[in-house]
Amino acid sequence: MKISKGIEGDYIQTKFPRLFFDVKGIHHPKDRIISFLRFYPNKNGDREVLGTKYKKVYDLDERFSLVKDKFPQFLFRSPELDLELQAVNKKDIEKIYSPREYYKILVEKEDLSKLELQSKDLCDLFIHKGNLPPNSIGITGSQMIGLDNQSSDIDIIVYGTNTGLLFQKSLMNIFNKIYECRMYNQEDFVKHYQWRFGGSEIDYDDYLRSEKRKLHQGLYRNIDFFIRYIKSPEDWRGTYYDYKFNNYGRIKIKAEIINSDGAIFTPCSYEIKCKKVIQSELKLNKVKYSDIIEVSSFRGRFCEQAIKGESVLVEGKLERVRYKDNEYLRILLTDQVRDKMLVLED
Repeated sequence: MKISKGIEGDYIQTKFPRLFFDVKGIHHPKDRIISFLRFYPNKNGDREVLGTKYKKVYDLDERFSLVKDKFPQFLFRSPELDLELQAVNKKDIEKIYSPREYYKILVEKEDLSKLELQSKDLCDLFIHKGNLPPNSIGITGSQMIGLDNQSSDIDIIVYGTNTGLLFQKSLMNIFNKIYECRMYNQEDFVKHYQWRFGGSEIDYDDYLRSEKRKLHQGLYRNIDFFIRYIKSPEDWRGTYYDYKFNNYGRIKIKAEIINSDGAIFTPCSYEIKCKKVIQSELKLNKVKYSDIIEVSSFRGRFCEQAIKGESVLVEGKLERVRYKDNEYLRILLTDQVRDKMLVLED
């Protein structure tokens, strides 16, 4: 499977200043790659590469604040997406790091660190026990660019639509039979609740209802791992310029999940039927709510969030999507604190 560089899971190193961005999505403008600042030089940083100390920035608001203040050349207003983003112009790219290439490096490398060894071993386990083709898996994150530390986890990328769907079905068997690889327990869920949903209004029981059944995360030899699935190139649907999005404002609805086949992928997506509008702050006076047929997100926390037939409470940004000659409405989940998708009890 041939996959071009500069897609979700890849990292970009800029020329000057030397910054590291993580790529978001699979569709990009011709002259730049949509990506968000992840590591920047800082004399008080706790990570180091090539003699320079770096700090990691995770929170999205903090990333924007930092870029606006120190690196405004990487801000990008997208008329197609109707929002401000971060992006690296292709002329400013020094190197693009590929998860698949990094995994191959570890396979051939003799002197591995503890994290490198466990990451490679986890990929090997998935290949042999999950029947993954070796060229369909990679390792991303801080270790791929040499900026990992003692708290770093293992970030796995699995490429291919059918490959990902088949592998996902094998994970429960791996969890049940391989003692070194396990799902999260109650203690782990409490820790991740504070990390992922601290500051939000999401109740712990609501969070746990979806989280406890997710298979794309767990621990391998006591190190957290996360799996992101990327669809095959033939399923990427068009180009960046085939889409036009319009932000209609915020909305909260009750909906039924009609199809959850896209739940494991990045971006994840769910086909829905809108049952009731609970609250709206829309820029338009009239919206046909039956046209809201999708919930989508680039955030990993919303993967595997709901399954077909379940009722959900969804709150996020309502967008008009124009794809070639087709139009529909979707809710995009991006905001760390305000956006939510909760499975409702019967």
